[in-house]
Amino acid sequence: MPLARRALLTALAAGSAGAAVACAPSGGTTADGVPGGEPGGADAATAAARRLLPRHWSQITFRTEGERDAFRVSGHTGRITVSGATPATRLTGLNWYLRHVAYADLNWAGEQTGLLPRDLPGLDGTITRRAGVPHRFALNDTNDGYTGAYLDWTYWERELDILALHGYNEILVYAGADALYHRLFQEFGYDDEELRAWIPGPAHQPWWLLQNLSGFPHPVSPQLLDARAALGRRIVDRVRELGMTPVLPGYFGTVPPGFAERNEGARTIPQGRWMGLARPDWLDPRTDHFARVADAFYRVQGEMFGGPSTLYKMDLLHEGGDPGDVPVGEAAKGVERALHKARPGAVWVILGWQRNPPRAIVDAVDKRYMLVVDGLSDRFPTVTDREADWGGTPYAFGSIWNFGGHTALGANTPDWAELYEKWRTKDGSKLRGIALMPEAADNNPAAFALFSELSWREGELDLKKWFSEWAHARYGARDPHAEAAWDVLRRTAYGTTRADRWSEAADGLFGARPSLKAVRAASWSPKQLRYDPADFEPALTELLKVRPELRKSSAYRRDLLDVARQALSNRSRVLLPDIKKAYDIKDAARLDALTDAWLSLMDLLDRLLATDSRHLLGRWVADARSWGANAEERERLAYDNLSLLTVWGTRAGADAGLRDYANREWAGLVGGLYRLRWSTYFTELKAALRERREPRETDWFALEDRWTRAPGPLATRPTGDTYELAVLVRDRLAAVS
Repeated sequence: MPLARRALLTALAAGSAGAAVACAPSGGTTADGVPGGEPGGADAATAAARRLLPRHWSQITFRTEGERDAFRVSGHTGRITVSGATPATRLTGLNWYLRHVAYADLNWAGEQTGLLPRDLPGLDGTITRRAGVPHRFALNDTNDGYTGAYLDWTYWERELDILALHGYNEILVYAGADALYHRLFQEFGYDDEELRAWIPGPAHQPWWLLQNLSGFPHPVSPQLLDARAALGRRIVDRVRELGMTPVLPGYFGTVPPGFAERNEGARTIPQGRWMGLARPDWLDPRTDHFARVADAFYRVQGEMFGGPSTLYKMDLLHEGGDPGDVPVGEAAKGVERALHKARPGAVWVILGWQRNPPRAIVDAVDKRYMLVVDGLSDRFPTVTDREADWGGTPYAFGSIWNFGGHTALGANTPDWAELYEKWRTKDGSKLRGIALMPEAADNNPAAFALFSELSWREGELDLKKWFSEWAHARYGARDPHAEAAWDVLRRTAYGTTRADRWSEAADGLFGARPSLKAVRAASWSPKQLRYDPADFEPALTELLKVRPELRKSSAYRRDLLDVARQALSNRSRVLLPDIKKAYDIKDAARLDALTDAWLSLMDLLDRLLATDSRHLLGRWVADARSWGANAEERERLAYDNLSLLTVWGTRAGADAGLRDYANREWAGLVGGLYRLRWSTYFTELKAALRERREPRETDWFALEDRWTRAPGPLATRPTGDTYELAVLVRDRLAAVS
C-alpha cells in the first residue's frame, strides 16, 4: 500500500472513534445568527498550544466558559489563563495575547516565538474581546488547487491551528468530495471505472466542483480516492474538535454524462465547454430525480464525514453556466428544498462574484438561511450597498488579494480599514461576517493578520499604528529599521485601494509569455504596478538593517525574501521597455546588454527563491508524486499539479487565457520554464535583428507543455542564505539603476 494512503487510512482509523461525539449534529442556524456546531473537546486548545508552543504551552490554562465568540485573557508571569466557549475562540485569545502582549507571531508564512522569555509575561489587567460578527469564513473554492491539492495531514493540522488562532470559525473543506461523488453515482447506474474517468485529478477538482470541467487530465485511481477521503474526514474531524464548523460542498445538480439515459425520466441541461474543457451536465433542480440524488448525496456525505454540518457551499451556474429553459429562481428553490429536507436549518453559502448571486436566486430563497461570501468588497468602487444588491441577504465582507497563488505582495488595506466597520455598523446592515478568500493561502502574512483582526476590533483602525505594532510582534522587539521598512510597505504594496478596480497586486513580467509588449503574466491581472517601484525598494534596505538578534526567525527570513523578490520582480517592468526600445532602434549591442541583464536578474531571483522551502517548485511536484501508487501514477499526478501553474489545461484553454493564470515566482519555475521562454525569445530577436527579418513565431504552448511533462531535476531542499542573497539583490539593483 502506498505510503500516503497507508498513513492517511491509519490516521483515520485512529481518529474516528474519538471524533464521534464531536461530529454529532447540534441543530440549525441562520445566516443572521450564531452558527451551530459542537464546542469540541475541552483539551483541543491545549493540544494545539502544545503543537505550536512546545516550550511554553504548560504555562497556559484554558477554561471553557463565557459567551460564544468572545475570549478573556488574564494572568501573571508564567501563568496565563485564556477563557472562551470553544477551543478555537480560546486559541484566538491566545493569539491576541501573543501578538499584543508577548510580541510573538504565529502565521501562515513564517513565525517568531524564539524571543519569548522563559516565563511568559503577565498582564496588568484582563483582555476581553468579542467578535463583531458571527461568521468568520476561511478559504476559497480554489484553495485545494492553488495552495496544493497534494498536501498531507502534517500541513492541514498546522493550517487549522493557525486559522483557529486567527479567529476563524467556518472552514471550507473540499478534500474527499471526489470520493463522495464516486460513491454517490454508483447508486445511479455508473460503474467504478467510468466515474474515475469523469473525476479530474486533485489539482483540477475545485473547478469540477464548480461545474466548470470534468475528466482532466487523467482518471483517478481507487487508492487515490481512498487516501483523499481519509484526509477529508480527518480535516473535518479536527475542524469540529476545535469547535469550528466545516463548510461542506452541497448538491446543486452536477451529474456525469448520460445521466438521463440511465435514469428514466430525468431531465438534464448540457453545460457545453469551459476553456476548452467539457462541463458536467446539470440536473434540473425542480425534479423528483434531483431530489433523489440530493437525498443520496447528503446521506453518503454524512456517512463519510461524520455527520451533518450547518453550512453548505454551492454556486449555481458558475462563470457561464447555462440554465437552459429552467427558471433560475425555481432552480434555487429546488436546491434549497433538497438541502433543508436533508439538513433542516442549514445555511446555503454562496460566492459573491461578478454577477453572482443574481437577484433571481436570493429573491427565491429564504434569506435567513443564505450567506453570501463577498469576493468583491475591496475590488470595485461601485460596490457600495450590498443590502440593495442582494435584497437584504446576510453577507460576509471578503477579500481575494491574490488570484492563482501569485507571489506578489500587497493588499487594499485602506479599504479594509475604511469599509468593514462602516458597513457593519450602518443602519439596516446585513454584514454578518468576514470571508478570507485569496485563491491560494499561506502568503502575504501581514494581510492575513490584519484581515483576520477585523472582526475582533471596534472603531477606527489606524493603519500606521497597526503596521508599527506588527513589526514589533513579527520580529519580537522594537527596531527602528523594521518599523521603517513596514511603513514603506504600508504606503506602497499595502497602500493600494480599489479606486483602480483591482484587489490584487500586479504580477511580475519574468513569468509572462515573452513579448516586447508584455504588461502582465496572467491574462486577468493588473497591467501595471499599483505603486511606484522606486518608493518600494527602500523597504529592502531597511529590512537588511534590522539588528542581528532579530534576524533569526522564519518570520524575518520570509519577509526579507518576499521584499527582495518583489523588488527584483518590479524591475522586470522597468527593464522591458528599455529592451523594446533597443530592439526598435536596432541597437544590437544595447539589446545584448539589456537581455543579458534581464536573464541575470532571473538567475539571481531563482537563487534567492531557492533559499526557502516554501518557494521550491520541486516540493510542489514531489508532493504530488508522493500520492502515487506506482511510477505511472506518480508522473500523472506530477503533471496534474504542475500543469495548473503553467498551461493549466488544454491548448484551447491556454489560448483563452488560462496559461500562467497561477504564475508564481518559485525556484525551478523562474529558472526553469520562465527562463527557457525568455532566452528562447531573446535568441530569436537577436537573430532577426542580425538577419534583418521579422522574428519567427514560437509555439509557446508546445514548449510549455513539453517542459511541464518533463521539467528535469527539481530541488526539494533549500540552498543558500536568504540574507546574503538579499544583500546581493540590493547591490545588483543599485548597480542597474
